Amino acid sequence: MTFRTRAAEPADAERLADLRYAFRAEIGTAVEDRAAFLERCRAWMAARLDAGTAWRCWIAETDAEVAGAIWLQVIEKIPNPVAEAERHAYLTSFYVRPALRGQGIGTALATRALDWAHAVGVDSIILWPTDATRPHYLRRGFRIPDRLLELAASRPGKPVPG
Repeated sequence: MTFRTRAAEPADAERLADLRYAFRAEIGTAVEDRAAFLERCRAWMAARLDAGTAWRCWIAETDAEVAGAIWLQVIEKIPNPVAEAERHAYLTSFYVRPALRGQGIGTALATRALDWAHAVGVDSIILWPTDATRPHYLRRGFRIPDRLLELAASRPGKPVPG
C-alpha cells in the first residue's frame, strides 16, 4: 500500500470531520447525531485550516481515502527577554484508520508534525495520550513532565458561569 502525507487544506474539512468521528466513536459512545456532528466539525475544521490560524493539520492519504491525520495548535507565550522560545504546541487528534495501522502512516504523520514544530522554534509540545499510544510517544522522546501542572477545570453537568 502506498500513501502520501501533506498539509491539510480547508477543502479537506469534510473528510477530516468524518475521520474525527471515526476516531472518537472508536473510543467512546457518540452522544451527538452523526450528521449534526459532521456538519459542526466540518465548519470548525474548515475555519481553522485557513492560512494564518494557530492550527495545522497533516493528512495521510491513499488513492482511495484519507488514511489518517494529526493536528497541532501553536500556543503563543508572552514575549520573553531571555533566550527562550515563545511558543508551545498542542498535538491532538492523531489517528490512523484501524485497517491501515502498522504500515508507517502514523510515523510519517508524527514526523511531519514534529519536524514542523521544531522548525518554527516550539519550546515544548504537549498532548494527552491514550494508554495504547503512550509507548509511541515515549519512543519519540516525550517524557512525563516535572515542570507542568494540570487542573481539570471542566465538571460535566455543572453550568458554565456567564
